[in-house]
Amino acid sequence: MNIKITGSGSYIPTEIVSNIDFAKHVFLNDDGTPFPHPNDVVAQKFLEITGIQERRYVTSDLNTSDIATIAAKKAIEDAQIDPETIDYIIFAHNFGNVKNGAIQADTLPSLATRVKFDLRIKNPKCVAYDMLFGCPGWIEGVIQAKAFIQSGMAKKCLVIGAETLSRVVDLHDRDSMIYSDGAGATIIEATKEEGGVLAHESASFTYDEAYYLFFGNSFNKTHDPDVRYIKMHGRKIYEFALSNVPKAMAACLNESGIAIDEVKKVLIHQANEKMDEAIIHRFYKLYKKTPPDGVMPMSIHKLGNSSVATVPTLYDLLTKGKLEGHELKKGDVIIFASVGAGMNINAIVYRM
Repeated sequence: MNIKITGSGSYIPTEIVSNIDFAKHVFLNDDGTPFPHPNDVVAQKFLEITGIQERRYVTSDLNTSDIATIAAKKAIEDAQIDPETIDYIIFAHNFGNVKNGAIQADTLPSLATRVKFDLRIKNPKCVAYDMLFGCPGWIEGVIQAKAFIQSGMAKKCLVIGAETLSRVVDLHDRDSMIYSDGAGATIIEATKEEGGVLAHESASFTYDEAYYLFFGNSFNKTHDPDVRYIKMHGRKIYEFALSNVPKAMAACLNESGIAIDEVKKVLIHQANEKMDEAIIHRFYKLYKKTPPDGVMPMSIHKLGNSSVATVPTLYDLLTKGKLEGHELKKGDVIIFASVGAGMNINAIVYRM
C-alpha cells in the first residue's frame, strides 16, 4: 500500500494588488516614528529581497472557509471520488475566518466543520478538524493523513491549506506587503500505484524561537491597542530558516533512500525569494552540489506569501501545467518543505 495525492485543487483570489498600490501607505517604524525612506524606495528594496511584484487578496464577500471549499471541490473532482467516502478533513490555517472589516477571528465552528457543511457531506464518520501549525500546516496535515491511513483509521483524507492574511496585516508595517490570500487542497489516499510519500520530517523549535512570529499592535500608536496584527522578527526568521530547513530536508531525503540527483523539484514554502534561494543552495551544499536550473519553481512573484496555502497551491499549479517552464511526470521525485510560526519545520519526500 502506498499513500499518494490523488487529486488537487486551488483558489487564486481575483483581486490583484501590485507594489505600486502601496504608494500611499504611511509606513512607520515599530516605535511609531516615520519611516525614513519614501515609498518608491521601500517598494524597490522590497522587490529585490522578496521577489514579490504583486499579490492576491480575496473579495470582501469571501472568507477563508469559502475559498477552502472552492479548492476542496476542485480536489474532489480531480480525484474523482465521492465526498461521502472521505474519512478526515484536515484544515490547516492560522487565523480562522476574519470577515471583511471585522476585528475578531471566527473559529466557531471550526473551519473544517464549515467546509464539510459546505460540501454537504452527510457521513458523521467523516471527522473534520483544524490544524494550527503556522505556514507548514498543510505539509503537517499530509503527514497526519498518512499516519491515519497507515494505521487503518482512514482510506481517504482531504487536506486543505487556506488563509486570508490581507485581513490581519498592519498597513503601517512594511511586512504587510509580503502577505496574500489563497487556498489549496489535496485528496490523500491509499493506493496500489507506485510512489507516494517516501519519508517525512517534522520539528518544533520553541525554546528561543516561539515568538519569532506573533500577534502585536499596529505601528500606528493612535490605533486601538486591543486590535492585533501579524508581526514578525524577519532577520531572526531568515537566520533560523537558513540554519534549520536545509538540515530537515536532508534528514528527510536521507531517510527516503533517494539520491539527491533524483530530485526533480523542490516545492518550498513561498515566503521570500531571497530566503528560499538561500535555503535551496544551503541544502544542495550539504551534498557538495549546486541546485540544478529550474529545480525550485516559484509562485511568490505574482501570488505573494499566502502562508499555509503556498505549498498546496504551488503543487496544484505545477501538476496542472500552469507554471511556465515547469512540469512533473509520473515517477518524478519531489520534496515539499516549509518553515513558519512556532517555529515549525517540516519536509516530505514524494514520488509522483
